[in-house]
Amino acid sequence: MKELKLCNSDYRFMSIVWDYAPVRSGDLVRFCQEELGWKKSTTYTEIKRLCEKGLLKSEKSVVEPLVTREEVQARESDFFIERTFGGSLPRFLTAFLGGKKLSQREAEELKQLIDRYQEQ
Repeated sequence: MKELKLCNSDYRFMSIVWDYAPVRSGDLVRFCQEELGWKKSTTYTEIKRLCEKGLLKSEKSVVEPLVTREEVQARESDFFIERTFGGSLPRFLTAFLGGKKLSQREAEELKQLIDRYQEQ
């Protein structure tokens, strides 16, 4: 199984790849310089490193992700909830809301989500 936990700079880089994929490596260098302030060598090092981790594919100067943003977000969310809240979604939601009130619409959306994922 691929390691999908990314540090902040890896995630920011992957966000650019997800936004523009498939993207020519030269364009990716330009995007990373504009959005991250990276040098060309930094971008190429990151491409190589994430290819070695199995997260990217780079062929004929075209870079493509091998994992989706949603896959990474789901895995990182699971890790965070497990580590921080002992895997308890109710404890996570309580901390996340922090005493804020939900609108009627937000409460309904959450109820629908819970119903959709509830074990039968």
